[in-house]
Amino acid sequence: MDRREIAALLAYIGRLDPRTIRTDQGEARDQLAQWHELLGGVPMATPHGWDARVAAQQHIRVSPYQILPADIGRPWASYKRDRLNRHTDPTPSVDPDDQAAWTAELVGTRRAVATGGAQPAQYRAITSGRIDPELEARLREVGSCIPPEARAALAPYRPARAVREAAVAQGQPDALGVRCEWCQAPVGEPCRRRRIDRDGFARGNAPRATPHPGRLDLAAARQAQETEQVQQPAMA
Repeated sequence: MDRREIAALLAYIGRLDPRTIRTDQGEARDQLAQWHELLGGVPMATPHGWDARVAAQQHIRVSPYQILPADIGRPWASYKRDRLNRHTDPTPSVDPDDQAAWTAELVGTRRAVATGGAQPAQYRAITSGRIDPELEARLREVGSCIPPEARAALAPYRPARAVREAAVAQGQPDALGVRCEWCQAPVGEPCRRRRIDRDGFARGNAPRATPHPGRLDLAAARQAQETEQVQQPAMA
């Protein structure tokens, strides 16, 4: 605020709390100089929610003490801190190799957000709404977010998943979709190869590339049951 805005703010405060009025010309000049020195960097108002008069009004309404410059400066600091906490830096539009321009745009955006010149940029929250039809059609066309070349390159490093994906692609039952009754592997986890020593204790628990036969039978039975449930309404 410049000196004229400070004078207007003091006049507004004087109407709400006559204790702040200075009738002596020298005292009024000193008061104006003091407030300008302490609140020169605080704007009178911003386009997004800040108004020094509102801050003064709130203090006078709830506090029995005479207002001080700190009672304006403290809410302004809280206002800036809250906006920066809700802000997520968007990617600058300049060349990322130009470090000076990149930093300058980030700093300028943060300053505009903190001082109320721009709204904080926030990431959109994940919702449970319906998928965008265009994205849904694209996923059906692609089939997976992992390209086929990358999936083939990863196959040697995750053999159980590779076997599962190959079986599902051929229309066979998904063995990892059910719990294994033999090794107690949960849904989605590969079967385990248990080695038992002479005393009956397990010596190893390494993952198997292929599921146990009993798990395959459970998956086939479940697939047949689901197919039967789908066909019954269609026949009806």
